[in-house]
Amino acid sequence: MAAPQDSNETSYLFPPNSKDWEEQGIPDFVYGQKELVLEGIQWPRTAPSLLDTTPWSRFDSALCSAWRQRMDLGLFRYRLGELQTQTLPGAVGFVAQLNVERGVQRRRPQNIRSVKQAFDPEQFNFNKVRPGEVLFRLLREPDLPGALQQEDILVMINVSPLEWGHVLLVPEPTRGLPQRLLPGALRAGVEAVLLSSHPGFRVGFNSLGGLASVNHLHLHGYYLAHRLPVEGAPSEPLDPGGRLHLLRALPAPGFLFYTSGPGPDLEALISRVCRATNYLTDHEIAHNLFVTRGAPPGKTSPSSALTGIRVILWARKSSFGVKEGEAFNVALCELAGHLPVKTSQDFGSLTEAAALALIQDCLLPSAQAEEVQAALVALVAQDKQ
Repeated sequence: MAAPQDSNETSYLFPPNSKDWEEQGIPDFVYGQKELVLEGIQWPRTAPSLLDTTPWSRFDSALCSAWRQRMDLGLFRYRLGELQTQTLPGAVGFVAQLNVERGVQRRRPQNIRSVKQAFDPEQFNFNKVRPGEVLFRLLREPDLPGALQQEDILVMINVSPLEWGHVLLVPEPTRGLPQRLLPGALRAGVEAVLLSSHPGFRVGFNSLGGLASVNHLHLHGYYLAHRLPVEGAPSEPLDPGGRLHLLRALPAPGFLFYTSGPGPDLEALISRVCRATNYLTDHEIAHNLFVTRGAPPGKTSPSSALTGIRVILWARKSSFGVKEGEAFNVALCELAGHLPVKTSQDFGSLTEAAALALIQDCLLPSAQAEEVQAALVALVAQDKQ
């Protein structure tokens, strides 16, 4: 993916001399309602490479120019080149990518024992990152709904990137919040997707036990120039008001929340999603969440237009630690259909059936899944909307 050039965003770049980094303050990226773009962001009808010719938003320009500079300054654990990518043959449309360096060089996950584990300041956390790893502070203007509850969201590089522009959204890191989703963090994630003019900029969340490797509240954001199955997968309503839907399609059944844009509808979605994740956390049920532009609920297709924001939530078996022998680990992007594969051998031999087997092995037993579904439907029924 080509990084945009924008001379107006040089304030997001760091001095080339590392001796000057400590004195460099964190720049603010301030945005308003008019920059949350909902309409007109679609996939090219032909080659994804045509995305490089589309106009970039101010958010994309700031993020990508600063991210690329940090790569040039050597702040990542490895230099991310063009990743070998393939769409696995089959009905699902898995996008597999070979990323050997991430499999080898990423930080070892922390010792997590519970979905509700408390924050431990002695463990690695995002207060300990180097100054150059923070790109900017994401700030909303007071014209946006919920602005009074705005949190200090730092956008920083993921030093072991999955793909181009892989960043972390970290709310008020000095508060020492554990990895439990909060409304302000989810709002920042959804609005980051709306700030990007790239249809493949997605945001996600891994709970503890859902392969979060750091117990300090954060979301992931990254660019992937490929459609994913969850964008247009058909769904069925689980409540009469159409506020909660079920995706039955492969690669994994998930709960779908949808909003057609910023405003009261978005605030209601954030509230519903966080009530659902609170239930899962309180009941020690690991989960993953994925935010993407997508089609409205109902009878859609993989090529449906991106008319709003889909938030997909998966409840899953807890997995503490990393399974070293598997082709990939199952977390937010894998459940959405993006498979970062660790070795060349696995990349060359991976089939749709093998990928589905790995993913389905992480899902809840059917009886527990039905219990969770009933509980989430009951939570939505309490909604006054």
